[in-house]
Amino acid sequence: MLDTKLIQKDFDNVCTKLRKKKVDENVIESLRTISIKLKNKKALLEPLQAKQNASSKLFGAWAKEGKDINELKIKLGKNKEEIAVLSKIVKELEEKLSIIALTIPNLPDDSVPIGEDENDNVEIKKVLNPPIFDFVPKEHWEICDNLIDFERGVKLSKSRFSVLKNRVAKLERALINYMLDFNTKRGFCEVAVPYIVNRETLIGTGQLPKFEDDLFKIEGEELFLIPTAEVPVTNLYRDEIIPENELPIKMTSYTACFRKEAGSAGRDTRGMIRQHQFDKVELVCLTKPENSDKFFDEMVECASDLLSSLGLAHRHLMLCGGDLGFGAAKTIDLEVWFPGQNRYREISSISNTRDFQARRAKIRYKDGKKNRLVNTLNGSSLAVGRTMIAIMENYQLADGSFDIPEVLKSYM
Repeated sequence: MLDTKLIQKDFDNVCTKLRKKKVDENVIESLRTISIKLKNKKALLEPLQAKQNASSKLFGAWAKEGKDINELKIKLGKNKEEIAVLSKIVKELEEKLSIIALTIPNLPDDSVPIGEDENDNVEIKKVLNPPIFDFVPKEHWEICDNLIDFERGVKLSKSRFSVLKNRVAKLERALINYMLDFNTKRGFCEVAVPYIVNRETLIGTGQLPKFEDDLFKIEGEELFLIPTAEVPVTNLYRDEIIPENELPIKMTSYTACFRKEAGSAGRDTRGMIRQHQFDKVELVCLTKPENSDKFFDEMVECASDLLSSLGLAHRHLMLCGGDLGFGAAKTIDLEVWFPGQNRYREISSISNTRDFQARRAKIRYKDGKKNRLVNTLNGSSLAVGRTMIAIMENYQLADGSFDIPEVLKSYM
């Protein structure tokens, strides 16, 4: 959540940054209207409070000296009534501002490029070269049409569900174990978390209230299936004050993820690119603000090195303001090469949310005598299904089968 004090103090700069993130002008205008009202009412309230404090001291002194205090008492009473009325208005406006702030995205860093959408993202670098084939490479559903059963997935659930069989099912399990082992060797502590969370947890990381339509809700309960492990893992420390010497806290977790994909009608309808249920291994870091960029770079490097260890060509993209996620101050996407599609596709997003999530979830640390908000970071390491089909396509053979990376052979 945005700092409401910052909104009051530097509204024009906040608006400029929100426009960079393509926030609707009507939302900005609502924010402006309430902010101005609140600022004006506070400007009226604060002198009255100061006057009341000064007069109260005078009242005590006069009473002690035996002076006539009746006129002063009347003035204090009227002043107190005005304070009560204005205090109620200020409190209501502060509550309105907080409610709107929950629906406002994080401010982008100054380093984030200006842009409308994914077409304006900036390529930072490419890692490894795509493989060269002496035959026309196929897409993953052509390589393994007997190992990925889409029809039975639909029969069991609905479209965008699938069933994995034999070697592909084992490859998925191997990837999960390999990814967790890779991340723990890089200093991330493995945690296993629930796949069902409450409303407060989703508010903490920013999925609610704005994105409820994208979530699968448990009927009759204030519980939801998680869209990513970022949600429960980050919220492990919700409403807590962490001792300074325990930071950074670096965690990795495997979970299934569930998304309605409400806004993706007609996109990637074939294959496993966009599923309602998919597996992912996540990286999460809680750190002091001054170390935030350092761990962001470390998480990008970890995910990129993981792809390199699998022999998968990929590239790093800095997301522009118009493509930046709700909670992110900055994001680097890793896109892996898919030979069958002859293009790079997203396989990981690493984001620094600064103190945006920590303010919502009240995750703080003790800095001397003062409690300060941590910075939270999260990133895919990696989307398991997309990694699996990237392996199928990049390691495919002319006879329609596929090989696997050397590092996975012991896991198979």
